[in-house]
Amino acid sequence: MEKGLLWLPLLIVFFALAWAGRREFQKIEVYRLWSHSFSNAKYDIYSVLGLGEGVLVWGKPTYRGIVEEKTIQLSQITSVDLVFQGKVVNLSDLNLTGSAELSLSTKDEIVVIPFTEISLAAQWAKDLQKRIIES
Repeated sequence: MEKGLLWLPLLIVFFALAWAGRREFQKIEVYRLWSHSFSNAKYDIYSVLGLGEGVLVWGKPTYRGIVEEKTIQLSQITSVDLVFQGKVVNLSDLNLTGSAELSLSTKDEIVVIPFTEISLAAQWAKDLQKRIIES
């Protein structure tokens, strides 16, 4: 009886980890289905981002689907900046590690999209800047 009571917390932890893993798997599956309609997409624990034909779509991933989904036309974006710890960073100077944000400026608002890796955010910033110049 005593040994069974000692193993009970371990069993509870095991089921909690299995439940959390299943939820994360469901989030990734939802993203996989969502991303099929985009030419370029990224999954992050903070946000999902999809780039289609002149349209940028982002939202927050959950196991039930993408929530707080927002859309912007690339032609509406006036500038793209990489923000690290509240400061705009030069895209050529990336000796930094940690999370960053992609800041998209339009005539009416500033949109902030979080990233867990600054290198991935820099790649997206460079790609978006190139597409904005082309359009």
